[in-house]
Amino acid sequence: MFKLCVYIPEPHLETVKQALFAAGAGRIGDYDSCSWQVLGTGQFRPLDGSQPFIGQQGRVEQVPEYRVETVCADEVVDDVLAAMRRAHPYEEPAFDLWRLDPRCG
Repeated sequence: MFKLCVYIPEPHLETVKQALFAAGAGRIGDYDSCSWQVLGTGQFRPLDGSQPFIGQQGRVEQVPEYRVETVCADEVVDDVLAAMRRAHPYEEPAFDLWRLDPRCG
């Protein structure tokens, strides 16, 4: 079992979450679409060679983003990551992926 944490700009929150859930993320026992989210501010600066969805190269941007945490089973983690990348508007989505202790799932 893995825990995925991804940062999503506010207008794309539901689209990305639905893609994650459709790929198999967020299943815990007899429940699906399980996640936790909190609104915060993301910061980044697009460098030369980037094609930013938001902002301009060389300029620091601050954007309202949701931190979304969910789980995914070993057998769907690759599909979940691929779905996240397809649905996410950013060229380089910011995310963390942790393997959980087997006692967690």
